[in-house]
Amino acid sequence: MKISNRKRVLVTGGAGFLGSHLCERLLDEGADVMCMDNLYSGTKDNIAHLLANPRFEFQRHDITFPVYLEVDEIYNLACPASPIHYQRDPVQTTKTSVHGAINMLGLAKRTKARIFQASTSEVYGDPEVHPQTEDYWGRVNPIGVRSCYDEGKRCAETLFFDYHRQHGLDIKVARIFNTYGPRMHPNDGRVVSNFIVQALKGENITIYGDGTQTRSFCYVDDLIEGFMRFMKSGDDLAGPVNLGNPGEFTIRELAETVLEMVGGPSQIVYRSLPHDDPKQRRPDISLARQHLDWEPKIPLKEGLDKTIAYFKTL
Repeated sequence: MKISNRKRVLVTGGAGFLGSHLCERLLDEGADVMCMDNLYSGTKDNIAHLLANPRFEFQRHDITFPVYLEVDEIYNLACPASPIHYQRDPVQTTKTSVHGAINMLGLAKRTKARIFQASTSEVYGDPEVHPQTEDYWGRVNPIGVRSCYDEGKRCAETLFFDYHRQHGLDIKVARIFNTYGPRMHPNDGRVVSNFIVQALKGENITIYGDGTQTRSFCYVDDLIEGFMRFMKSGDDLAGPVNLGNPGEFTIRELAETVLEMVGGPSQIVYRSLPHDDPKQRRPDISLARQHLDWEPKIPLKEGLDKTIAYFKTL
């Protein structure tokens, strides 16, 4: 029998960029939070300020191995999410998505916990449909250098929906589009952190391709609000649900904005586009608007201002 009325929430990948913000928000809402991370791409620095909280617990563990806990909710965020990190050990990346999903779904089945899967816009690959809606099946290279992440996340979605159909598991699958904000890893190779770090160091800003490819950038606080609303939504909404900012910017526009905000001697230089890099990425968030009453509120310049301030502290 459960003695406390507080919700016990497990966050895998909890010491990562998104995970640490989620742990913070869950603590603010009065939950007991178990943060689990193998620290492959996450860092204890992201959660250092939470360690003194008696309702917060950190456990170093790799979710490709089973774990036995008592929980009410699970947020499965564990997986390196930037190409530099997930391509360093592609086999482990696939294992984290697939074996990790199996282990977390098994835990949810045993404890009857509601489970959230942090999927990704990468399941759409290099899309022929724009903006991307949840019913679009995607255009993904199954044997490319990004496949360990793209196909790993696609397989995880398959597992989630099969557990839902076969075992009646209570699932929430969110497809996350580009997110930025404080606690991004400075060397993760993502475009926002790359541009800010280069500009702060006075180095040239590197654009891969001609800069006309587009991305949509969601500030982390907006995304976490989407997570919370989705997790609290009715049993009839399993997903997948796109969570991201529908505002679309070219990579060149982003570079010019960062340059303008940081100042300094940096110039924009161009390099060849990496293999399988998608040319367009923008979410259709009609489902999230309709069912979660959610849409991003923080404009790009405001979010960049907070992100630049964070990187200056490093």
